[in-house]
Order: sequence, then structure tokens, then C-alpha cells
Amino acid sequence: MSAITQPVFWLALWWGVALLVISRWRRAAMGMLWLGLAVLGLLGFEALPHALLRPLENQYPVPTAAVVDRHVGVVVLGGATQHPRSYQAHAQVPLGEAAERMSVPVGLLRQHPKLALVFSGGEGRLWATGVTEAELARAFYREQGVELARVTLEAGSRNTRENARQVVALLGARCQEPWLLVTSAWHMPRAVAEFESLGCRVTPYPVDFRTGASTDWSEYALARSLMLWQTALHEWLGLAVYALTR
Repeated sequence: MSAITQPVFWLALWWGVALLVISRWRRAAMGMLWLGLAVLGLLGFEALPHALLRPLENQYPVPTAAVVDRHVGVVVLGGATQHPRSYQAHAQVPLGEAAERMSVPVGLLRQHPKLALVFSGGEGRLWATGVTEAELARAFYREQGVELARVTLEAGSRNTRENARQVVALLGARCQEPWLLVTSAWHMPRAVAEFESLGCRVTPYPVDFRTGASTDWSEYALARSLMLWQTALHEWLGLAVYALTR
């Protein structure tokens, strides 16, 4: 799904077709090349992908401290760490843009001493490195001074659906107790649907917000906007696929 949710992938195909036909239909091909360039320019306006992400991020509020205190633990979904090569070389956990998935639960455990933590994340890369997200999570929580006796790691899941299935299997009857579910706000609708479809009792605790209340049209950054487009398209497509296959 990664390639088809990247706008540049489709632009490259568009330009490739234009180059293939340029010797025979030069005028049409030149029009295609210029149109692709114009679309690339428009993709840099962050207001556009933000409009796709905002309805996903605004579906669930962040629970208050009083609500958090009524839960037995936190289920944290992977997706916050970068490629483990730097960890293997330097023994430091590399966090990515979704770092709040890892950092916010640390604060919750410090503020609410009775909470347990379940981390779910294997290795979903095409070329395996031998280092799972769960291993990186163990190192991160150790670095942050979290008591590892409160942490349970699940290292077999490679996507959201497997996160839910593996956690439900791990918790068993405890899944009927109230658990907080921590993942990126834009990812939360799909994650909640998967856990609830398996009968697990979860309260969304969204983190890693990418949007604010509004986005000014003057906010232009092509590289960042392309990443936002990929995130938004990936999530909406994922919602559609998961709904059809549930």
C-alpha cells in the first residue's frame, strides 16, 4: 500500500507515460508534463492534506486525568521508531515523527502508578533486520526509567489488524477490563475499530496530532506536505480496506 499512497509515485507514472508518447504526440505529451508539474506545485499547500487528516484526528478527545485513572493499563501501538540500524550501531533508540506514541505513555505511567503497559509492534519491513519494535520499546522504556515489570511486549504484529489480534490473544479475559489505547490521532479510528471488532474494551488516547484547528493557505512546504498526503491517503485507504475485509 506504501507506493500507491505516495503522490510522487503517480506523478512519476504520469510523466513516464508522457515521455513514452512524446515522439508521436508531442503536443499532448508536453501538456501532460506541464500538468504534472502544476499538480506537484499544488501538493505543497499543507491545507489540502490537513483537510483529509483533520476529520480523522478530531474523532476522539484526549481523556482527562480522572478518566485515565479509571483504567487498568495502556495499550501502545508501534510505529514511532525509525530504522533500527542506528540502534544497532549506537545503542540509542531512534524515534520518528510519531515519537509521542512512546513518550506520552511514559508520562501516564508516572502520573498513574497503577497502570500497566502493553506495547504491540513487531517488524513489518520487507527486508527484516532482526530487531523488532518491541525490542526498541524495551530499550526505550528502560532508558526512561520505567519499571519493566509493568511492561508487557508483543513482538509478532506487522500491521494494525495484527496489533489488535495479538493484544487480544495476549490479554485474554483481561481485554474486558478498561484499557487506554495510544496511537497517532489520525490512526485512531482504524485502530479502535479493529480492537472493538474483537470485543476488546478500549478508550482512545490520541497522540501525535498533525493538524491544528485550521491551516492557513500561506503554509507551504512541499517535502512535508507530500508526507502528509501519504499519511492521509494511506489511512483513508486503510479504513476502506479494513471495512471491506472485517
